[in-house]
Amino acid sequence: MATVDDVRAVLSGLPRSTEVVVRDRVKFRVGQIVYVAFSQDETEIGFAFPKEERAELVAARPDVFFLPRPSDLRFQWVEAWLAALEVDELRELLLDAWRMVVPKRVAREALGPLAESERGRSN
Repeated sequence: MATVDDVRAVLSGLPRSTEVVVRDRVKFRVGQIVYVAFSQDETEIGFAFPKEERAELVAARPDVFFLPRPSDLRFQWVEAWLAALEVDELRELLLDAWRMVVPKRVAREALGPLAESERGRSN
C-alpha cells in the first residue's frame, strides 16, 4: 500500500520538481505544470499519463485506476486509489509522469535513457 510519503521519497530529488500545497491539496509540479496531485483527504492520486493509453489502463484495473472528472478529460491525466497501488508500481508511474513534463535531456541526465520498450510513452 502506497502513501504520500512514498510519493515524496520518489519525487523529492528529481530536477525541477517542487511540492506545493494548493487549496489544501498536495501537488507536485515542474514550473507551472502539475504532474501529480492528491485529493484533499490524500486517498486519491492523479498523475500525468498519456491520453491514448488511459482507457486501456482503467479498463484493465478499474479497482485501482479511474478517469478524471469530465472537465479534465482533455488533459493527459489519470487517477488512482493510492492505497491500491504497490510502491514499486507507483514509483514507475510517478517517474513516467515526471518524464512527460521535463525536457528529454533533463530526464535522460537524471534517470538515464529510456529502454526501447518505454520510448513510445515518453514525449
